[in-house]
Amino acid sequence: MTFVFDDLVEIYPDQLWLEFSLEDQKKAWQQTEEQGYSNQSARWNAFLNQLCLNTFMTWLKTNSDLKSSPQIWPQMAELPTFWEVVNGTSILLNETRLLLVPSDKSNLKEFSIPQEWVDIPDWVADYYLAVQLQLEERWMRVWGYVTSEQICNDGNYDKQDRTYTLDREDLIEDLNVLSVKQELFSRKKVKISPLPTLPPNQTEALLAQLSQSSPYSPRLNIPFEQWGALLANEKNRQQLYRQRLGVTQKHSTVNLGDWLQNIFQSSWQSVDALLTSDSGNLTFSFRQAKTAAREREVSVEGVKLIDLGLALGNRTVALLVGLIPEEKEKVGIRVQVHPTYQETYLPPNLKLTLLSQTGATLQEIQSRTQDNYIQLKRFKCPVGKSFSIEVSFNDVSIREKFAIETLAE
Repeated sequence: MTFVFDDLVEIYPDQLWLEFSLEDQKKAWQQTEEQGYSNQSARWNAFLNQLCLNTFMTWLKTNSDLKSSPQIWPQMAELPTFWEVVNGTSILLNETRLLLVPSDKSNLKEFSIPQEWVDIPDWVADYYLAVQLQLEERWMRVWGYVTSEQICNDGNYDKQDRTYTLDREDLIEDLNVLSVKQELFSRKKVKISPLPTLPPNQTEALLAQLSQSSPYSPRLNIPFEQWGALLANEKNRQQLYRQRLGVTQKHSTVNLGDWLQNIFQSSWQSVDALLTSDSGNLTFSFRQAKTAAREREVSVEGVKLIDLGLALGNRTVALLVGLIPEEKEKVGIRVQVHPTYQETYLPPNLKLTLLSQTGATLQEIQSRTQDNYIQLKRFKCPVGKSFSIEVSFNDVSIREKFAIETLAE
């Protein structure tokens, strides 16, 4: 049996029913095209959110007597940084925050809310609105809402997709502006445990890992404590969005030709400079490596400290890249990873990987128990070509891209 829009409104009179036009759909699709997303899944998520937001905001502005205009949180320009990785749109009504959670699914047995909107303190809403969109028939409905207290007290947490779910029977159907204004405005948010503060090196590693191309959101790729802490920081969230769209930061590729002229980027330095600086136990850790480099006639060697954060128990390792100029516009390259500070050995199962220009794995080595360093087999790189080196441990990795643009005469 098929119901038309008016029939559905009559059957569920307490729910909020709104219609939109084909032009409204085209407008929302065009908006998401202009915003830009890294994959089709993110684009579709953004389209549903944009269409839902446009329709709901039009209704709010034309069918309410609110004392102040509803505001998008944090602001319209920021929404793509959310929609790239998570479903949901936040709106402020005076001091009350509503979260729209749209879906184009027909199964309404339960309401699923992404964990980000519940457990990131600054993202928490007062009321979470379950929205269904019927694109073919061009209508949407708010089929119920729950409070933040309900989610914390009655929500079932799903570890697999990191959502809080409530049964349909737990939702309050009767949503209207009067109830929002009179009943809901004085409600206080529940207290949420703060997320950890990520150190800069760990942030860099996570951004590098999560920025890799994928057909879906990377929100499940790392522990939530790290994911939530990363997204909670506006700057990090924006950078993740930009990098997933392929907008890389300037100097993201290390030009090894500069090293041969003793020019190092800010995050790299020569091993000689490190050994002569006030680096405490680093000096002892690298002296043997420097001696070995001289024995193998490495002309120049750069080092960067790599922090994989909680995955390594906040331990740091050192990535060493040595260069040996050869004939025919080629450079011999040797790559090692060493422990730092007072550590004698690398943590077991640490991986060092060489990747081609296209991202194919060319070499990989993994540390064992009591390895005091690991290294790749020596390889050659012609001028004009590039490669990447990845250091990884469990699900956390950091990748460095190198190229040899020119060689000094």
